[in-house]
Amino acid sequence: MTYNATRLKLAEAIKLARMAKGLSWTKIADAIGKDRVWTVAALLGQHPLSADDAATVVALLDLDDDAVAALQLTPYRGSDESASADPTIYRFREALSLYGPALKELIAEEFGDGIMSAINFRMSVQRRPDPQGDRVIVTFDGKFLDYTWNNTEQEVMS
Repeated sequence: MTYNATRLKLAEAIKLARMAKGLSWTKIADAIGKDRVWTVAALLGQHPLSADDAATVVALLDLDDDAVAALQLTPYRGSDESASADPTIYRFREALSLYGPALKELIAEEFGDGIMSAINFRMSVQRRPDPQGDRVIVTFDGKFLDYTWNNTEQEVMS
């Protein structure tokens, strides 16, 4: 079995165990003292957990001891190709495809030449009631990183 297949199997086991135990993602995140969005991403294979956090999750979900080690592995992020077919994920990609260039221009106008970090990053998901149907509010909160060229060959060779 490949590394990614193992991670996907563990993610499915976690989702099933969570449902069987009647636990919310928020409750699991609270148990390890981490952000809800980060915790869900970690348990779906996108971030490694500390040994203590992995042990807490495994105990909470009654998973086997092998899961403690697997949850601590450094992942290959964004490696689940099957996720791209999911309608929710597809719509996020569609939104970024449509509005990504505009966001890039607005970031450049406001901050200069650079990017929003997805490493030094926070995210939140909220629900807002609306008479025409509840709204989903997703906030990306990333540190601005400017593009800089800090060295030349002469500096490196010195």
